Amino acid sequence: MKITSFNPLIITPKADDIIAVFEELGFEKRHTTESDTEVTAYSSVRMKNADGFHVDITENARVPQTITGIRMNVDNFDEAYEYLKSRGFVNTKGDQIADNGSSRAAMMMSPSGFGISLIQHIKK
Repeated sequence: MKITSFNPLIITPKADDIIAVFEELGFEKRHTTESDTEVTAYSSVRMKNADGFHVDITENARVPQTITGIRMNVDNFDEAYEYLKSRGFVNTKGDQIADNGSSRAAMMMSPSGFGISLIQHIKK
């Protein structure tokens, strides 16, 4: 398994104020993704600054308060998923994996309480 990107992730019920703070810090919106399925319902903004640092800010009405975690993109979802599970991480959606055809993803929670949003982009 190869990690292809690794950066902070902020999940919040209201993203506008947080996005504004990062814009004031010099980050620019790079792209936005949205999902509205049984497994996931969110709007996510990927931001980048001039030094190449990224932060993802995800608006999700289902979370009661803002939480922070890590976004980890990998080249082999299944291998990374099994690795994290073997270290005590649990999928916050049980065994459900979000799969929209262009990516596979799961929010994995560590035994100590930090989350990793595990993602593999599917290249066709």
